[in-house]
Amino acid sequence: MSNEKKNILMADLLFSHMLNEPSGGDTSYYEDVYPPRDIPAGAAVTRLGPSPTGFIHLGNLYTAFMNEKLSRQTGGVFFLRIEDTDNKREVEGAAISLITSLAHFGVSFDEGVALNDNMRIAERGDYGPYHQSQRREIYHAFIRKLLLEGKAYPCFLTEDELSDVRAYQESNRETPGVYGKYAKYRNITAEQAGNLIQGENKYVIRLNAAAVNGANRLLPIGGADYASEEKHTVTVRDGIRGELTFPQNELDVVLLKSDGIPTYHFAHVIDDHLMRTTHVIRGEEWLSSLPIHLQLFDTLGFEPPVYCHSTVLMKVDNGKKRKLSKRKDPELSLEYYREDGYHPQAILEYLLTVINSNFEEWRDANPDAPISEFEMTTEKMGVSGILFDLDKLEDISKNVLAKMPAGELADFMIRWARINDEDVYSTINADREKLERILDIGRSGNKPRKDLAYASQIWNFINYFYDDYFEIIDPWPANVSEGDVIAILKSYGASFNLDDDREVWFAKIRQIATMGGYAAKPKDFKNEPEKYKGHVGDVSEVIRIALVGRASSPDLYEIQKILGVDEIRTRLAYAMT
Repeated sequence: MSNEKKNILMADLLFSHMLNEPSGGDTSYYEDVYPPRDIPAGAAVTRLGPSPTGFIHLGNLYTAFMNEKLSRQTGGVFFLRIEDTDNKREVEGAAISLITSLAHFGVSFDEGVALNDNMRIAERGDYGPYHQSQRREIYHAFIRKLLLEGKAYPCFLTEDELSDVRAYQESNRETPGVYGKYAKYRNITAEQAGNLIQGENKYVIRLNAAAVNGANRLLPIGGADYASEEKHTVTVRDGIRGELTFPQNELDVVLLKSDGIPTYHFAHVIDDHLMRTTHVIRGEEWLSSLPIHLQLFDTLGFEPPVYCHSTVLMKVDNGKKRKLSKRKDPELSLEYYREDGYHPQAILEYLLTVINSNFEEWRDANPDAPISEFEMTTEKMGVSGILFDLDKLEDISKNVLAKMPAGELADFMIRWARINDEDVYSTINADREKLERILDIGRSGNKPRKDLAYASQIWNFINYFYDDYFEIIDPWPANVSEGDVIAILKSYGASFNLDDDREVWFAKIRQIATMGGYAAKPKDFKNEPEKYKGHVGDVSEVIRIALVGRASSPDLYEIQKILGVDEIRTRLAYAMT
């Protein structure tokens, strides 16, 4: 019997049902259903393909942002595909959480898995389904194709047998996996397979690496050169790392699991081809799998996308660099930044500093330009571990917030509070104009204040403006007696007038100081400390603590304008009790 006949018998045994599907078992059907995209030349089609495990972390945002930016700046497409082929790890609601979390930080998708008006999962686009769990028929058609070509086979190795093989290979220091003499079922016939299936033996579908690698050839496709058998290597040009050379894959990797669901290796190759993905930006942990992926593209006759393997985010711990950890580092979670209230623009701006080495130079030359005008390039991405610097993020965040109009910052504060603290939201949303005036203090002039980095920090800094949150935190100046405190506050309560200009207002404070035995100027006290109890700064501090509850604050003159006469008198009275 010819090999062709054997392959047909095997394909019909395992996938005869495909003949009744819309494709009729012919993979060319899907080439027509998912034609090349009508996009400009050079446009990038990128994707995010997360597993719905529920934990949304900084790495997701980092990867998503790179993919989105590359597609947008080239006039391409960015889509979301949910890779839910491992139902054991799937968490209910994970896709919704992913989409909303990324949207919070300004990352959106052109097509793929989306949320409808009722905040339920939906899809948009012509290249779906965008859930891998709904694409089983497509994967089976291509598995059948490989069976017909003798490039795949059913493998009935049990878990016990595989464990024995692994133990033997380990003890003999051999490459682990199914290949060569360990590929027990590589040449199984359809009749033998049928008998095993009738005996209820479970099986997977494996790639026949020997058949795939058997051709003695040098085949360049899509930037990948498959070397001859003598070399046993594959060379590829990575979009970030340049030319890379790996040993050719010799393993009969699993393509289809025993439940009929494909492995990630196989599914993403089919999907990236049919969805016409041009660039795949993903983490460096996938580098070891790259030879398998390129081999599958070659085997299926597809042109691979440009793979770009980014480096990992790291931190310094006890003087040593290590990868950010889900268990050890709360700053890895996106919730950390949402709860503290980092502005999305600040997060993205920081990420660009670690994505492209020339971004900071561009920002210095274009201080007010939106980041959409910066052209990201994969060639300028780092190839060694990127140090995640929370201090630098805070510095960038301070600059971003300092440039933001007070009205825009007020809107951001209200959005943050609505999500994170219902009481704070009710407080600041009740009088948006007041909030905007508060946030505008110290923001005018050539040197606006740059000491606040995120919403929760801002709230803790301004909450004394609101009665329910006001409290006197700091002690009175040590050199001011209790009697003097009351005298100073009584005098201030009797003399202040919100219609006074700044000079008249402070002249009255000087007068209160001199009448109480305090120097009108700090330098007078410094020159003759024996003559005075203190100086005007001590008197001002008493008034500040009474009105603000703290020894330091922004411009007290501006603060009292916002507080108003009634609130000032209430706080002065409270401070004197």
